[in-house]
Amino acid sequence: MKVQEEAWRTVRFGSLVRQVKDSTNPVQDGLERFVAGEHMDSRQLHITRWGEVKGSSLGPAFHRRFRPGQVLYGSRRTYLRKVAYAEFEGVCANTTFVMESADPGELIPDILPFLMMADSFHHHSKYWSRGSVNPYVNWPDIAKYEFLLPPPPEQRRIAELLWSFERASRAKAAALEAARQAELTALAELYDESEWPVRRVDEVGEVQLGMKREPKVHQGSDLRPYLRVANVGDDELFLDDVLEMNFAPSAFAKYALRPKDVLLNEGQSLEYVGRAAMYRGEIEDCCFQMTLLRFRASDEVLPEFALGWFRRCQRLGAFARVAKRTTSMAHLPAGLLSAQPIPVPPLSVQQRVVERLEAARGLRTALVEDLTQTRNLMQRTLNVLLQGPGASADRAIVAGADGIK
Repeated sequence: MKVQEEAWRTVRFGSLVRQVKDSTNPVQDGLERFVAGEHMDSRQLHITRWGEVKGSSLGPAFHRRFRPGQVLYGSRRTYLRKVAYAEFEGVCANTTFVMESADPGELIPDILPFLMMADSFHHHSKYWSRGSVNPYVNWPDIAKYEFLLPPPPEQRRIAELLWSFERASRAKAAALEAARQAELTALAELYDESEWPVRRVDEVGEVQLGMKREPKVHQGSDLRPYLRVANVGDDELFLDDVLEMNFAPSAFAKYALRPKDVLLNEGQSLEYVGRAAMYRGEIEDCCFQMTLLRFRASDEVLPEFALGWFRRCQRLGAFARVAKRTTSMAHLPAGLLSAQPIPVPPLSVQQRVVERLEAARGLRTALVEDLTQTRNLMQRTLNVLLQGPGASADRAIVAGADGIK
């Protein structure tokens, strides 16, 4: 044990890890997939989404080639902790760092992504990030990161345990995806009733575009939290990164959110335009920005019923078909959303639809919680293991093994 403890040593990240800068023309080189920042999920190594190079208008920034076994790291908004393990070949933007072990005999490749998922790496990267609106970190600053490096046999043991966590997470993520697909099927089928009366969206509720973000509202005496596109997913709000701007009393009265308001992405990629989620009062005195639309239901329609309809429109491509397109974005203006059709059956019928949707949502939520617990346990175990040898690390291994059985 003493020899093993002495074998741990403090090293610099840049002395063992190489930033790969292989350039490519993805079309000429026959690459099929590209990975953008939106395809990388926080705290998740597995890449489950990507774009198809063929038919896409990739900008000049997308020229960084990556290969299986390399690690991708989002250098913008590092607080999002986007570390991904590449299992296929593709192209990414130059703001995504591509990394690999410079000497696999000294730093085994399998442990590299976990070193970058450690809290200590995250804190270092966040500390050295620059800029306030869209903070970024440079490679030389990441290269300064110092950590305890175990000997190769210990690296393999740690990596094997952590990859077992990752496999468990993937299995649970697959179950979650199956539940999401079942929910999408329910959305398609539950609203497929041709005899229901149809109205315009603005006839059964209020559609409001959010407040414009401009320099004059960056400061003031009425700073309040607000939601933007980055905070609104498909039936979920991402609240780890909520910004503030100044909402004077008159603006607050206009843009303040109430529980059961439905928020939709006004400007997004064609795939995600119109993505909708419900605000349920999670943040007090919260408002919304111009990149979002708010739908506030009247007494004729249940907010949850309207949310289900909007999600159906987005997931089945109805919003994408009517959206106004620019070079890189699609927009669903307030006037366009207002004019869209929405079925309005009797409230008793709406309630039955909502109950079915809530059952599907409950299953999805339970699976999300289970997956989150597994990932949190993995993170705690990872942090302890990388502190070096000792009883605490042994206990973490036991806890980790029990947690993934």
